[in-house]
Amino acid sequence: MQLNGDTKSRKLGLSSAVSVTVADMSPLHRARLEYFPRLPPILKGAFGWKEGEGTSCPDDAEEIKKYFPNLYGQPSVFIVPNRGGPVTMGKTLRVGVVLSGGPAPGGHNVISGLFDYLYNRNRDSVLFGFLNGPSGIIKNKWIQLDEERIFPYRNQGGFHIIGSDRTKIETPEQFEKVDETVRKLDLDGLVVIGGDDSNTNAAILAEHFVAQNMKTKVIGVPKTIDGDLRNEFVETSFGFDTAVKVYSELVSNLGYDAISAKKSWHFCRLMGRSASHITLEVALQTHPNMALIGEEVMEKKQTLTQVTKSIADLIVERAAMGKNFGVVLLPEGLVEFMPDVDKLILELNEILAGGHLEEDQIIPKLTEPSRFLFRSLPPLIAKQLTLDRDPHGNVQVSKIESERLLIQMVSDELKERSKAGGASCPFSPIPHFFGYEGRCSLPSNFDCNYCYTLGHTAGALIEGGRTGLVATVRHLTKPPEQWEVGGYPLTVMMDIERRKGKNVPVIKKALVDLKGEAFRIFSEQRDSWRLTEDYRCPGPIQHFGPMADSINFTLMSEARDSNE
Repeated sequence: MQLNGDTKSRKLGLSSAVSVTVADMSPLHRARLEYFPRLPPILKGAFGWKEGEGTSCPDDAEEIKKYFPNLYGQPSVFIVPNRGGPVTMGKTLRVGVVLSGGPAPGGHNVISGLFDYLYNRNRDSVLFGFLNGPSGIIKNKWIQLDEERIFPYRNQGGFHIIGSDRTKIETPEQFEKVDETVRKLDLDGLVVIGGDDSNTNAAILAEHFVAQNMKTKVIGVPKTIDGDLRNEFVETSFGFDTAVKVYSELVSNLGYDAISAKKSWHFCRLMGRSASHITLEVALQTHPNMALIGEEVMEKKQTLTQVTKSIADLIVERAAMGKNFGVVLLPEGLVEFMPDVDKLILELNEILAGGHLEEDQIIPKLTEPSRFLFRSLPPLIAKQLTLDRDPHGNVQVSKIESERLLIQMVSDELKERSKAGGASCPFSPIPHFFGYEGRCSLPSNFDCNYCYTLGHTAGALIEGGRTGLVATVRHLTKPPEQWEVGGYPLTVMMDIERRKGKNVPVIKKALVDLKGEAFRIFSEQRDSWRLTEDYRCPGPIQHFGPMADSINFTLMSEARDSNE
């Protein structure tokens, strides 16, 4: 079966069952199967592995070294041409792959890229897919992935080829089960596709395998639509580009609805708990009347009351112009950026670290300022703040409907202003949350190319005997043929964070850089959007035209058309 040709040649060896599956797909899905991802030429020919200098953590170095005595300080690795060397057959490898955490567009292409790398290097290699996330490793639940299973998922959205979950491998019993699975399958490598917490778990697994003298190498792949797994080593996580394009289309539709009906205020909460990258990028693509950037709110120490008043000011100003409509964007984790609300949440996390408590048990344990704020919140929001914590012991921000919180607070503020003699203005708000809509979309051409390259890179790092690294691709604003690939130690990205009342090593999340190019452009343009209707439609994700291979312009602040 030919793998490095066009889609028609790949179809020839497929079973009738797979042919039926493809026939049942929509015309758009079938068309996406015909796209063949672009790949750096170095991954197709003779290459070698070049080590960089040793690495260290900028923060909490000594404490992190205690957690990773075998991995800490190892060098970065670059995949470089082996000029003049023969193109030899690769090693026979047995590799496992697991999807961890929430889905992101492009995950299937990481798996197909990994499979194609292994198969093209040595057709005796085997790829195992662990079912339903890390729990599949613990339970020894897997399927063997071959071309017939993979083909219908190429360039498709979702994680459903093998499924995912949020299980963390952390107890001695879990590690024992993992060891049994890895030994039974005789794995040479394990690829963990996930976000910052999943890649932290990948580093812990890699350290464990080294300490146990096991041969299994562990490589992480950077996934998260939030865009907060980004640093000097990882230029962006996969899925971000696609998700932003999906959300931008939805927001632009609401902008046109607002200006058409001229009666509604659309409050749009966008996914992104710990960072506002999505909100910032969507704002640059769509030009809303207001976009709240959590990092700016935090820097200015704006309280919930201050943010409420700023939105009310906008509504009153536009009402004076006869414009009782508009669009407001806010990040999912906005409330955590407000110093008063953040302090309340931190106190609640500590109080509830031991399990759920009723409200009357919680309030006496709060400090006076937090107690006052908690009692001033709308009952629904106060209840959401006390719900069961996530697996890391933190409040589940996605369940806090901050768009509804702001709508209620703004509505109350406008009523108070009217009672005090201010002008009364119509306020007809509509809340929206755009999150899950972007997680399983058909990936953009950029994410197809990027993920396919990440899969190949992960395979190459395992073949090179490397472990505890995250697969990296550099120069993403250039055409894929000019991308450089390799891996960086996961430990270099870590710091110490408090989880469930304990200090633990985690990969540090990247916040919006308020001195960066993207925020600079936003801050220069946002005043011109405030009282106008400069709503912009960047186009649907389904449009795979001449710009389709390019990453979002503000993400890297270089030429948009560099991937054409």
